[in-house]
Amino acid sequence: MVLLPFAEVFTRIFGMLSIPASQVIVQHLTLWIGFIGAVLAARQNKLLALTQRPLFSTEAKFHLGRYIAKLITFLVLISLAWGSWELVKVEIEYPMDIAPNIPRWVAMLIMPIGFVLMSLQIFFKSYSNQYYRLSFLFIAFLFSFTTLLEVISDFLPSIYVGSFFLAFSLFFGAPIFVGLGGLSIILFWADFTPLSAISAEAYRIVVSPTLPTIPLFTMAGYFLAESKASKRLIIIFQELFGWIPGGTPIIIILLCGFFTALTGGSGVTILALGGLLLPMLLKEGYSKSFSLGLLTVSGSIGLLFPPSLPAIIYGVTAGVSVKKVFIAGLLPGLLLIILISSWALYQ
Repeated sequence: MVLLPFAEVFTRIFGMLSIPASQVIVQHLTLWIGFIGAVLAARQNKLLALTQRPLFSTEAKFHLGRYIAKLITFLVLISLAWGSWELVKVEIEYPMDIAPNIPRWVAMLIMPIGFVLMSLQIFFKSYSNQYYRLSFLFIAFLFSFTTLLEVISDFLPSIYVGSFFLAFSLFFGAPIFVGLGGLSIILFWADFTPLSAISAEAYRIVVSPTLPTIPLFTMAGYFLAESKASKRLIIIFQELFGWIPGGTPIIIILLCGFFTALTGGSGVTILALGGLLLPMLLKEGYSKSFSLGLLTVSGSIGLLFPPSLPAIIYGVTAGVSVKKVFIAGLLPGLLLIILISSWALYQ
């Protein structure tokens, strides 16, 4: 995924032939990276949830709340896998190439595979008692009958009941995406819309041209945080702004903002630079509370400047031009720098 953009730049500089449809391939690699990451996160019990206790863990004792959370998660994953497979079958029947000799259904194939692998994780890591695990399959088999679902919807307000069980599952550790995906399934089913529509919309959003910037800048931020780039950046900013009276806080404000803009997270900035910058402030006589506050606040400034990942994610999610998002954040970002610098100099 990194090599393709690099090759594209290289071929443009030297006037060579570029790789056909390289940008489209990178966009679809984002889909693969997302689902592979989700499967690995499920395997390691790191899916984002509202509780600290992991759901993907083998249990010997029966707990009703945990059982419902595991069951709902399993049903949602199976439903999403089925909808994704229906979408892939349509693409196989009416193929379209995203690049020379690469049909679109090949790129989409990771969606049902990913959901199936995650459902297998929750199945085999749910309970040590095989009867509890087999009950998941039995209930999923019952829900596969359309007639049964129609009977349930006639006697119960399916949207409200389903939403209640989803919220209940989230309270007992179900991943957040299960609540969002499950609610989509309920609403689409109540509107007599095929489940493949959910997968089609997810595919459309993920393969958008701006979304590959997230994994690419995340990797760049990782390299910056793990290498000695932070020490070299401190030297550069000291040379540029060290002459200003009380320049150390200003150096820290600009450096943290710059680093956060590149890495996409203030937490990464604090981890990478905090251990280096905090002793500098304490050595110059600033209080510990002021130093910690300055580092924490300065780490958030860069979220408003390009190429900040949160701003890109907001633009993609809200359907707003990423360029306009960065332009809109420029003036507030500069104002924050001025205000925090003035406060730091006052100290």
